Amino acid sequence: MVKQLTLTNLDKIYWPDEKITKGDLIQYYEDAAPFILPYLKNRPLSLKRNPNGIRDNGFFHKDAGDIAPAWMKTADIYAESTNKIVHYLVCNDVKSLLFIANLGCIEMNPWNSVVDKLDNPDYIVIDIDPSDKNSFNEVIDVALALKEILDKGKLSGFCKTSGASGLHVYIPCNKKYRYEEARDFARILATLVTEKLPVTTLERSLSKRKKNQIYVDYLQNSRGQTLASAYSARPKPGATVSTPLEWKEVKYGLLPSDFTIKNVLKRFNKKGDLFKGTLGKGIDISKALSLLIK
Repeated sequence: MVKQLTLTNLDKIYWPDEKITKGDLIQYYEDAAPFILPYLKNRPLSLKRNPNGIRDNGFFHKDAGDIAPAWMKTADIYAESTNKIVHYLVCNDVKSLLFIANLGCIEMNPWNSVVDKLDNPDYIVIDIDPSDKNSFNEVIDVALALKEILDKGKLSGFCKTSGASGLHVYIPCNKKYRYEEARDFARILATLVTEKLPVTTLERSLSKRKKNQIYVDYLQNSRGQTLASAYSARPKPGATVSTPLEWKEVKYGLLPSDFTIKNVLKRFNKKGDLFKGTLGKGIDISKALSLLIK
């Protein structure tokens, strides 16, 4: 089947302060496709659409069956919350990526699991989510405290900027565990972090947190939850990109605003895919626990 793709409104301004257009975003995704596609392939996508740019709140659009071209892969998944089948888009190639970007999807939000094993994530995720009262150096402190815990448990962890105000740490588990098991282990890791750093909390509710607390979010490890993919652009000032980091880069002075669609491609081509380990050999939770409780 011939894959016909029509791109529209390429001159539309998405980032007014920076004069960055929809066409610039689509060009970024075409150039970044070799890096981002491995983290989108065969995964249902939750579409967050900002067709009027970043000053518009946008909207979520999960059921995309009515807008999907015949050549694009979709996944039909039952949603208990609505008692309906949701037709998710699945992005497996460059044309699919550009089709999604053309819908006004600045960011790409894939599931943590693939369509043929929806209940078994490829990785455990810890989302370090600060309040607006925290400095980014405090976020870095939390990431490094988590790294110390991972090292004690002889666990591999891979850090990236969220592209907004936080950091994400991914721990590969290679579909070995169900979401419930992954989430339980993530809670243990998050709890250990809160024991090391009083500035952190497991309290999800903003109204119940102290104003300067950093939320260590382990609840992202649930079926259907999504975070912005590695290499995804974000609808934030500066046109930031969720960027994989070397741990030696996670130090004071680092800022998410350092990485934008205008400058990251040179970095990616130089450093290669720093996030590929998240899809590699999975951890052994039992072995890790035996080391962490010593």
